[in-house]
Amino acid sequence: MPAANDASASRSSKGSQTRERLLGAAVGEFKRAGMDGADTGAIASAAGVAHSTFFFHFPTKEHVLIELERREEERIARELTRFFGKPHDVAAALTKTVSAMESLERRLGSHLFKDFLALHFSASRPPQEVWTNHPVMVVVIEELEQARVRGDIPENADAFHSGVFFLVGLYALLMTLPESRALRAPVLEKYVATTLYGMSPP
Repeated sequence: MPAANDASASRSSKGSQTRERLLGAAVGEFKRAGMDGADTGAIASAAGVAHSTFFFHFPTKEHVLIELERREEERIARELTRFFGKPHDVAAALTKTVSAMESLERRLGSHLFKDFLALHFSASRPPQEVWTNHPVMVVVIEELEQARVRGDIPENADAFHSGVFFLVGLYALLMTLPESRALRAPVLEKYVATTLYGMSPP
């Protein structure tokens, strides 16, 4: 029995390693050509596996992006949670969220970053998806709720909708604004200010 368990664990480990190689190769191909232009054959070749192996681990290219999204959102959520654990105000919280997404853009590159954000608006996402599957959305909404409890935003402020509207608007802006930091910075600063104004007392 132990030998069977060892063999099963070995297969599982090899499968995980293959999946990681495919994910890394896919990210490289997506950065080069974007998701639509990415060649799954090239991805499999770069990962050192048969072409059919790609589809065993990822039924579609969009599934690669969903996996990448999950990992990156978890990483950003941890970064934001650490920041929110230190003294700050609501403006700093929203500005930090913007900064974290811009850092992701630099790391992924323009092609892949736009595909990453477009996934949030995709009609082909799994229908059972709920907002709690998005760690960044969860921590931003929780932060706004804590700000409401502290009295930093009005007691009647809707933390859920404020957080959702802020993030959806931010994603849309980052998809459409020029990549030049000098050109986009004033727009993003005004967006944060407008979001704060929308939560101000009447």
